[in-house]
Formats: sequence, C-alpha cells, structure tokens
Amino acid sequence: TPLIISGPTDDRSDLYIKIDAMIPRLEDEDFELDEKQRSVTYAEGGMEKIEGWMEEEGLLEGSLWEPHNISLVHHANQALRAHKLYTRDKDYIVKDSQVMLIDEFTGRMMEGRRLSEGLHQAIEAKERVDIKPENQTLASITFQNYFRLYTKLAGMTGTALTEADEFADIYKLEVIDLPTNKPIQRIDEDDVVYRTAKAKYAEIVKEVRECHAKGQPILLGTASIEKSEILDNLLTAAKIPHKVLNARHHEQEAHIVADAGVPGAVTVATNMAGRGTDIQLGGNFEMRLEQEKEKKEAELGRELTEGETSLLISQIKADIEVKKKRALDAGGLYVLGTERHESRRIDNQLRGRTGRQGDPGKSKFYISIEDDLMRIFAAERMDAVMRRLGIKEDEGITHPWMNKAMETSQRKIEQRNFEIRKNVLKYDDVINDQRKAIFEQRMEFMRADDVSDVILEMREHVIDAIVSRTMPEKAYAEQWDIQGLREAMRNEFAIDLPVDEWAAEEGVANKEIAQRIRDAVEQVYQAITAAVGAEQMHRIEKQILLQVLDMRWREHLQMIDQLRSVIHLRSYGQRDPLNEFKSEAFNLFHNLLEELRATVTRSLMHIRVQQQAPPEQAQQRPAPAQMPQQPVPAPAPAPPTQPRETHLDPDTGVNEMDPDDNAQPPGPELHQAEDDWTNTPRNSPCPCGSGKKYKHCHGALSTQRA
Repeated sequence: TPLIISGPTDDRSDLYIKIDAMIPRLEDEDFELDEKQRSVTYAEGGMEKIEGWMEEEGLLEGSLWEPHNISLVHHANQALRAHKLYTRDKDYIVKDSQVMLIDEFTGRMMEGRRLSEGLHQAIEAKERVDIKPENQTLASITFQNYFRLYTKLAGMTGTALTEADEFADIYKLEVIDLPTNKPIQRIDEDDVVYRTAKAKYAEIVKEVRECHAKGQPILLGTASIEKSEILDNLLTAAKIPHKVLNARHHEQEAHIVADAGVPGAVTVATNMAGRGTDIQLGGNFEMRLEQEKEKKEAELGRELTEGETSLLISQIKADIEVKKKRALDAGGLYVLGTERHESRRIDNQLRGRTGRQGDPGKSKFYISIEDDLMRIFAAERMDAVMRRLGIKEDEGITHPWMNKAMETSQRKIEQRNFEIRKNVLKYDDVINDQRKAIFEQRMEFMRADDVSDVILEMREHVIDAIVSRTMPEKAYAEQWDIQGLREAMRNEFAIDLPVDEWAAEEGVANKEIAQRIRDAVEQVYQAITAAVGAEQMHRIEKQILLQVLDMRWREHLQMIDQLRSVIHLRSYGQRDPLNEFKSEAFNLFHNLLEELRATVTRSLMHIRVQQQAPPEQAQQRPAPAQMPQQPVPAPAPAPPTQPRETHLDPDTGVNEMDPDDNAQPPGPELHQAEDDWTNTPRNSPCPCGSGKKYKHCHGALSTQRA
C-alpha cells in the first residue's frame, strides 16, 4: 500500500448513490469473482445491464465506451468492488456515520486513512452514510521507497524469520534469530480440523468452559470483528463471562489486556499482531494499582498518604502473586486460534502472547473447512480426505500432515503477496526517479530568492521549441509555417511580431529569426519587470513557478495512475508491461517538463500593467478593460512609480492589487492578457494556465460579461 497525500476534488455524491443502487440488481452470472486474487470484473451481460440502467438514469451521453464516459466505467467498477470484495466488520466498520478502515494485522481502526480512486466513496454509498468528496493524489510513495530514504535501516520483531527472503530481496537486510532470555516452555499443539464451522465453534465453547472452570486464562484469537462477535454471542449463550477486544472496543484495550492473565479470564481478541501486548499472568500491576488507588481515594475523599500507598502496593503485589501461581498451576495462558490467517507471521504473533519469559503456556488452532482461508485454497482437497477417513461433521482430526498442508497454503499466499509487493515496487521505482528529480528541483526553487535565470531558460526553451516545430531545421523557407509561428507568439507570449516580413527577407535562416524573437520577447519581459519592480517580480516568478510545478505534478500522477491501470494489456501483444511502462512514463515525464516550461512562460508573459484610477475618477469614466483581447506590442519601459502591494491569487496565479489600500499613491494593477479564448471547450483546461477547467475560470468571466 503506498503512502498517499491527497486533496479534495469535486463532490460527486449523487453519481455514487445512483450507481450503487444498480449493483444489488445484478445476478451472479453478471460478474466474475476471484477471491484468491481478490478481484471482481463484469461479465458481458452485466456491463450491458449497467449501461442500460445508466441510460435510464440519464447518466449516459452516447455509448458507455466513448472517451467522455470512461469515468462512469470506473465508478461502476469501484461500486462492484465495494459490494463484492469489501466486507463490513472485516475490512471496515461503520462508526459515527463514517466508514473506518480496519488494519488487517492489528485489528485497530485506521483513523484518517481512506481508500483512493473513489473506492472509499463507493463503500460509503453502499453503507448509506455521508459521502465525502473524492480525493486527488497530490503525492505518493511506496513504503519500500519511503524506508529507502533513510541511510540506515534496522528493526526488531519476534516474527521476522518468515519474511527473511523479502527483507533480503527488498532492503538487503539479513534477519538474525536471537535466542530467548529464558527457555520457552510453551506447548504448540497440532491444529484440529473440523468439516463445519458449527462443529468447530461448539468444540471451542466446550474447551473454553473447561479452562474457565479450572482457572486457566484463555485468549481466543479471531481474524475479523464478525467472527469475534459470533464467539461473543456463543459464549454469552453458554453463560461464560468474557471480554471482547476488537476495533469496536479499542478504547478499553488497556483494561481488557490487563485482566487477560487473571485465573479463569476469557478474552476474545481480533488480530493481536503489532499491538505490543504483554499479557501478565495474575494481572497487570501498574493498571491494578491505578484502579485501586482511584477507588480508595474516591471512598476517602482525599489522596492516599505515602504509608497508605505503600500498604496498598504490598497488598496488590501479594494478591497478584497468588493469582499468578493459580494461573501457572492451571497451565499458564492458553492461546486458542479460531482460524488461520493468510500470513504465518500473524499466527506466530498470536502464539507469542503466551509462554513469555519462561512461563508455561499452550497454543492451539481450531480450523474448519468453511473458514475463509480453507474455503478459498484447500477446501475440496481437505474435505475429500476427511470423507475418505470417515470423519463425521462434529468430529475433528489432528495430524502433522494437516499442519504441513496448512503451512504450505500459507507459504503460497505469502509468496503471491510478496510477488505483488515486489511488482508494485518495480513500477514505483520508475516513478521514484522522476519523484526525486521533481522534489529536488522544487527544493532548489524554494530555497532560492531569485529564479529569474530558470525563468529565462524556460522562455528560451519555449521559443526554440516553437521555432523547431514551425520552422524545421532542414525544411525549405516555403515550407515554414509562418502563420502558426505568429499564432504561437500571440498565444504563448501575448506579442505580435512581423515574422512574415522576417521570413520574406532574402537568405534569412531560422536561427536568425529565433534570435530576433528572443530579443523581442526579452524586451517585453524586461518592460514588465521594470513596471512591476524587480523585487516584486522575483516573488511573482517564484510563486508562479512553484504553483505550476505542483499543478503539473498532480496531473502527471493522475496520468501515471491511469497508465499503470491499463499497461498490463500490452502483454496481449507479447510485450513486457514493465518495459512498456518505463517507456510511456518517460514520455509523460518529458511532456510534464515541456508543459511546465510553457505554462510558466505563458503565465508570466501575459501579465500586463494598468494604472488603477482613484475611486472618484473611476466613477466618472468607464473602467478600463482588464484583459485586452488582442496581443500588444512590446511596451516601452514604464517610468518608475511607487508600486502598490500586490496580491497573488492562489488559484490563477494572477497578481491583483488591493483596492482598499489607500496608504500608497495609485499604482499599476497587474492582469493577464486574454487572447481570443471564446472557442475553448468548456471542459478543457483554461488557456491561462490556472489548472482549472475553462468553464470555472475565464469561461465564467466571459459568461458574466456576456
């Protein structure tokens, strides 16, 4: 899972709700579900139904597969995934009308974490809660590349050996097995396998009752909240006192764990991995002291004296020792796993809750063929074996072969997941080089007080690119696109140059014309700088450069995500998707740099300086046009004036004066010259370079003026 920094986009709640209502109407043959690969896709008939329902809802204009409707296909896919791949109380819970993701390893809620690409919104629509706006990726990085940013890497955990190959492959780190402080006395018994979940749970309740009766503390490990609540109901029906620890009751975690080692305690916990939980036999001294002290002080109405506190400590320690002896005599903490997890590491962490620091303990897993892991990977084979052996539904079977078969299944899953992570990393490594280049460049811009040299290079690069496109090096003069060159000068630099006259000169070369263009553009830019003021212009250049860089990088990440989602189709043409991705990503990055130079240059060259008339004069004459419709020739340098404070609009990058500031004499007002953009499609990016759609930017201004 990559780390993602995201920002909000347009609210499309109605669309999510309408598409979500279509999914329950699908039948089983309308989609193909692969639980092993955790994927679901529409069958041909299912997609035809979705298209028909979209037409009924008025969501479609033309065919579903036309380019402008591709986003609807994406929403339909995410809605299907939300219904078929994500399960309530397993992958997420609904709390306070919010969908909260659950960490599959710790069982804790992941507050503030949301699924990307509209999937979280699809789940919110499914659960009928408020749908928060979809997020746009601003920056992302995989965990592996994030950790690689550190010069030194090290770690310590009790369950790294099962992942030793991955640590060696990804991080070049060797896993070393340290001996325990004291010899392990824990007894790890073979798994018991039942044919049905009903028989398994019945045997678990029976086992729990026996342990509770003899005073042995028992910890029941489950893989999901759903399963923990099934056990909760069964134990309640059997009148066995117990406590439940899962994402719903995480606030009481410390108190529940503190009592889990008390003789006869029964604790149902969901995914104990990564919790750093130390269950102490007899009870937790610190937690017990805190509770008893609060209780005593509440009874007395005052704080305990030092002597009273010492006496209380002695009493608690003595009581804990007595209870610890009872728990040890009963066999120590008994960890009972109610099903196997996909990862052996998680099972080992559950086992590791008992037998700590040389204490006796016991661990055992109760499994049924109806468990998710068995059902997906080994149900038919295991059920056939049990039938041949004549095992009844309410009977369990224990054999080392069963353990090996289960471990083999887990190894296969771990290897598959490792390959997925490694594959994700290979693709992210391609982007990582681009990420480093952009972020290093951005940091240089941030630290610099003056980026005018960078702006100059960008200007000259844009000029060279335009000249190369319209006046190719080896083309005859008759083949030059003079009209295209002139239009490009108008659009990019807001100046009108007699390039047709220059091209008509005898023996003139394209390099000479390019130099004339550079000189003319530089004259215009110097005039703008003189009118605005050099210091102020440096601030404007830096801010526009950073804004455009961030905007183009966000757009680049979106295109990379889209490329990543479809690049696997190249394999049908006998091409390596990774190599194809590298090539396409490089082209996109090259386009990013070209767009960055062009947008920054265009934004700065379209700045025009106009005098702001005093309020009383403004009422006597019409206001000057803020955005000239035609390009203007290079203005002569303006006489020095006292510049007013300028304000840079964070959305458009346009510099506007504060009309309420009367402390300074009237000064120039900055605006960007607007070419004839009336033919720009409403949903296209605005030519001004703001990053907004035309209809939300200058298109809105044009509508208002009309």
